[in-house]
Formats: sequence, C-alpha cells, structure tokens
Amino acid sequence: MVLRMRLRVAKVDIAQREVTMSYQALYRKWRPDNFNDVKGQDTIVTTLRNQINADRIGHAYLFCGTRGTGKTSIAKIFAKAVNCEHPVNGSPCNECASCKAIAAGSSMNVVEIDAASNNGVDNIRQIREEIQYSPADGKYKVYIIDEVHMLSIGAFNALLKTLEEPPAYVIFVLATTEPHKIPITILSRCQRYDFKRITIDTIADRLSELMEKEQVTVEDKAIRYVAKAADGSMRDALSLLDQCIAFYLGQTLTYDNVLEVLGAVDTEVFSKLIRGIINGDVVGSLHILDDMIMQGRELGQFVNDFIWYMRNLLLVQTSDNVEDVIDASADRIQALKEEAQMVETEVLMRYIRVFSDLSNQIKYSSQKRVLIEIALIKLNKPAMDTDVSSLLNRMALIENKLENGVVAVSPTTTQSATPERQSQPKKKFDKAIPKDVQEVADNWGMVQKHLPTHFRAYFKDARFSVKGDNILLVVFKHGAVGYNQCNKPEVIEMLNTIISEQIKKEVTVEVQMLEDNQNFADVYQEVISRINMDIEEEDF
Repeated sequence: MVLRMRLRVAKVDIAQREVTMSYQALYRKWRPDNFNDVKGQDTIVTTLRNQINADRIGHAYLFCGTRGTGKTSIAKIFAKAVNCEHPVNGSPCNECASCKAIAAGSSMNVVEIDAASNNGVDNIRQIREEIQYSPADGKYKVYIIDEVHMLSIGAFNALLKTLEEPPAYVIFVLATTEPHKIPITILSRCQRYDFKRITIDTIADRLSELMEKEQVTVEDKAIRYVAKAADGSMRDALSLLDQCIAFYLGQTLTYDNVLEVLGAVDTEVFSKLIRGIINGDVVGSLHILDDMIMQGRELGQFVNDFIWYMRNLLLVQTSDNVEDVIDASADRIQALKEEAQMVETEVLMRYIRVFSDLSNQIKYSSQKRVLIEIALIKLNKPAMDTDVSSLLNRMALIENKLENGVVAVSPTTTQSATPERQSQPKKKFDKAIPKDVQEVADNWGMVQKHLPTHFRAYFKDARFSVKGDNILLVVFKHGAVGYNQCNKPEVIEMLNTIISEQIKKEVTVEVQMLEDNQNFADVYQEVISRINMDIEEEDF
C-alpha cells in the first residue's frame, strides 16, 4: 500500500515537472521553421531559395550580422531545405522524415557546433574525419558553426583546406557577429551574406501577429516601444515582450506597463529635461535624474532613449515631412516642433555628441549616475567645454537671456566677494595678457633649465599656442610619449610654479595633443615659429 502511494506521488511529481518544463520562451517557440516566416531578410532568403530551386548550392556560406537577426534560424532552415524530400519553392516541407528528424535534432546530417566552446584544432580535425563518410540518408551533410570568430588560429588553419576542397555532399554554414576577426583566407572561400538590423515596423508587425496567436492583448504603442528597444533584433524583442507579459500575466499589456518593466522613461520626462537644459537649469535637470533613479529606471536605457529623443528634435529641424520620419502622435510631434524652435541645430548636435560619448562610457562604469550628472552639467554649462559647438551653445544662451531681459553679472564681482583661502602666503603677480604669454614662450629655455632631466626631452618637440588671456597651450604631436607624461596635475602645477618664480607672471599651462593626421597650423595659432629647446650641457 505504501509502495503504491509512493509510486502515485512519484507519477504526480513527474507529471507536474513535465507541465512546468513544457513552457518555451517566445523566441524559441516561434523560431521560423521555413523561409516564409523569416522577417526582415528578404534579399538573403530570395537568394538561398533560388540556389535551392536551381540546384546551385555552394559549399561554404558565411552569415554575418548583429545578434537576433536570424543567422542561425536561416542556417537551420537552409539545412532542412537542401535535404528535404519535397521542397516547396525552395523552402522545406516540414512533413517528410528528413525535415522532422532535423527539427527534432536527431538527424546525423546536420551538425551544430558552438565555436566558443569548441575552438581547438582537435575539434576541427574531428570534423575532417567525419566528412569522409557520405550521409546515410539525405543529400547533404551540413555543418553549422556558430560564433566562428572564436576559433583559434590553428583551428582556422585546419579548416582552411577542408573549406577549399570539401566533398560534394558537405556544406559549411559559418555564423558570426564579428566578421572582421575571421582570416581573409577563410572569407575568400565563402559566400558572404550580411544580415541587416530588422526595422521597427517589421518587428512590430511580427510581434502583433504572434500576440494574436498567443491570445495576449497588447497595446500598439507598447509593441512599438518594445520593437524600438530591441534595436533591430527580433530575438531581443521577443525576450523583452516575454518579460513584460510574465510580469502582467493575464492582464492587458499597456505602454506604461512596458515602461515600468523595462525601466524606461516616458517622453514627457525628456520634454521637461530638454527644456530645462535649454534654459540652463542645472538643479532642475539633476532633480529629474534623481526622480528617475528613485523610480528604479535603468540609467543606460535612459541615456539611449534621450539620444533618440534629441535625434527626433534634430529631424524636426531638418526635415520637411516630419510625419514620415518620426513615429509619434500628432500632439507629440507638435510638442517636438515647439522644442525644436527653442534650440539651435549646432547646439542640439552638441547635446547628441555629449550623450553619445556618455553612452560608450557608461557601459563599463560602476558610477553611472556620476557620469550622467557630469554630462547634464556640461549641457547646461557650455563654458566647461572649449570646442566650437560649446561656444555656439554659450552664444545661444546669452541671446536667450537678452531676449528675456536677463542682465549678466560680471564674474569679477563674484570673485572679489569670495574670501581668500587661508593658506601659506604666496607671492602675487600681475595677471598675464597675451603679450606676457608670448614672453613665457620666448623664455621657455629658462623654464626648461629648472625641469627634471627626463622632462626636458618630453618638451623638446612640443609647440606653443595661446588660449584666452593667460593660458599657454603646450601641444604635442599625435601619439607623442611626452603628452601622457606631462599631462598630469602634478607636472602642470610644477610648470606653473617655475613660470611664476622665473618670469614673474601668473600663467596657466594646459597640455594638449593633436589628433591623428591633424596639422598644428590648421587648429592653433602659434605663439612663435619654433622654440629652441636645446639646453647647454653644462647647465644640466
């Protein structure tokens, strides 16, 4: 009796496990099983279909493209199609024994290899031994090597000869997200197909189609946002949507629900933020950021979404038919038009440039909030930057203040009102003017004599310019070792002290480096044509 009860409990437990494990993620459940279900890669699908119909099948294919664009899915469909007993317009029938065996993963004719974990020479040698035997059933043996760029150099060399002269019944399909890491000798032996990012419209249509089959109610606006957040990846879109559905299981999935689950920010917040930045409201901008952090919004997603919002503003400024290029409601487009009139195009491009740089930095930073705060302050205070775009930004802010009747206060007043720091008494010198900066440059040899020996060599090839009233620019060639050694706070402080003591002028030294293929004369105004850095040996 006890044994029967145990067996019954065991059967119930097994049944429950089967029910539990029966669920499949959406991207796995709805993975395309024929060419008709593949979305966004029409050119590649048409080419492969024509090859199958005309029996002009190549021996090696290279599928390149970003994640989630259909490389592996198309490779599996292609493997089924070339072995299908009754292909339909170049697409597998999914009914014959060969198609069913490949779909179930039991076919010996299709071998999938993950090069990330099987990247050695021995793994490739095993393939070379296997291809000597023709398929027991079916026409072709298809080897799908995913993430092929992970193979070692030795493995690539072992694969080279096989790719060049494989048996007639063998097809290689190589898939990678980084084709630049593949040797040219491999690339030249493959038919290359570049998978493009899938458009937002295509992803949204596919998601709507699948939600009808899943009998899940989702707002169109929510689907559009998920499609945009997927960044051209159908798999990412299905994964994100699966996550949102799981959180609001059994409910209608709304746009606000999606924002909450994905940690995204509504466009109303961006509207307030951009208006505050245009008006130079640092405190207000930081308060908006703080509110988002308290709500648990994902900061990386915030940065990307804000860049997208500013991109829309730029399109409003530069496009005649805005409705054709921006996917938004009429009210939202009208608000964008109002905000676009509040900011100059050059200034807006600077905003985008600053946040684009931030997007690259924030991926690897543990202090995301600090980096975003610095970026917001830079947008609000263009005086912190010295490039042309920031200058235009400063001019726009001044014009805005003049239009609003705001009178600027001289910065010297604020400085004079600030009490002097209680520190060691220091000798004061007259503020330098450009003529005095010239004097410092002309007497650089005197400054050089008081530098440590190894620094004299660093400054030997430097050139000199001036910025503002009292800033001496020391400019190095691109890639110069001296730049990294001299562009340190302690070195710059040492130079400032020597200049003050020797030349009796208070000049600030700033170290810069030319960009690659950049000429000094194209960017800087030279203080003197050339400074003689040669110092007499006896003075060393």
